[in-house]
Amino acid sequence: MDLTENKLYVPVPQTRPGDTPVFDGMNLEPAGRAPRPDVMAEARETTDLSFGLIRVLDDDGNAVGQWDPKLSPEQMREGLRHMMQTRAYDARMLRMHRQGKMSFYMTSTGEEAVAVAQGMALRPSDMLFPSYRQQGLLMVRGRDMVDMAAHCMSNERDNLKGRQLPVHYTWREGNFFSISGNLCTQFPQAVGWAMASAYKGEDTVTASWIGEGSSAEGDFHIALTLAGVYRAPVILNLVNNQWAISSFSGIAGGNQTTFASKGIGYGLPGLRVDGNDFLALYAATQWAAERARRGGGATFIEAVTYRGGAHSTSDDPSRYRPKEDWEAWPLGDPIERLKNHLIKLDEWSDDRHTQMEAELKELVVSSLREAESYGTLSDHRSSHPSTMFDDIFKDMPQNLIRQKQEAGL
Repeated sequence: MDLTENKLYVPVPQTRPGDTPVFDGMNLEPAGRAPRPDVMAEARETTDLSFGLIRVLDDDGNAVGQWDPKLSPEQMREGLRHMMQTRAYDARMLRMHRQGKMSFYMTSTGEEAVAVAQGMALRPSDMLFPSYRQQGLLMVRGRDMVDMAAHCMSNERDNLKGRQLPVHYTWREGNFFSISGNLCTQFPQAVGWAMASAYKGEDTVTASWIGEGSSAEGDFHIALTLAGVYRAPVILNLVNNQWAISSFSGIAGGNQTTFASKGIGYGLPGLRVDGNDFLALYAATQWAAERARRGGGATFIEAVTYRGGAHSTSDDPSRYRPKEDWEAWPLGDPIERLKNHLIKLDEWSDDRHTQMEAELKELVVSSLREAESYGTLSDHRSSHPSTMFDDIFKDMPQNLIRQKQEAGL
């Protein structure tokens, strides 16, 4: 590029369909190298962490360095199970979409550790403002897969009564805020919730997730400004899975700097974390949660991962990236990495892994069959029309009462 000419610069990805996958310039530091600062450190003290990469699991399956959260084998097996269940659920739901039983679906293939590890590092009382690839949070909090699938099929058991797109879950009892199809709205909402929580003196943390493409939205900057100014007890997570629906991370600024470094400019610690390393994600979230509970304010975390599947069932990634990208991703598969670590500790085995896969597949199949019994997209067994009047006003006004009566509902 001739820098002496005044020309518009348009970022382009390193590879396109048919090319050999290339992941140059990612700054993949060795596991264990990143230092772990005090949880009350100033934002500027995390500058190196925002440009480096927090990693715990090395290439041989060992947990190394200051960020090792020292989880018990039981905790790690629990995390492995949640990730495996999420992947099995996604696979079955994608199959059901292709059978015409729902209108839309989005898998989280390759990103399971983001939701599961971070969800496990938080308390059940902490409030979650997710995006649409964090179904693992629901697995961690014990959401019934029958209810999850019923929502996706918009059937008569759908707790959202057909008012949301599939996979736009909400679960009030589990402190899981409604997912929005509008990009980045959950970030300022999460900050506002956290500010209110702090105002009321509650000992809870709020956490939110967006994709890297959403950081180009104005809501992103509003959220980080408010979080920094008011020291809101919130963890703002950016899931850098390399691709928005069809544009790569460079369109949102990923070629110019790391996303984590953007937090520093707002006075927030910026942590750039290996998003396929269960232990690193758990440790970073644990650090941020402790900081928030002690009055240190917000933390901005970039989870570096890869979207293994399509953006959604409305997308064909083979049209804009090499088909082999996911297999060539240098940070590997989060499930395989945690599995190999447990085997290294002699706390797991290939046979036990295969057995769990079979058990989870059976559980997913039976749950989704039950969900189908309440109706699917193809048989039109949705919520009763009278529910259109529900959940709007605490006390229904007279004009709606009359409309409901006139409609014979």
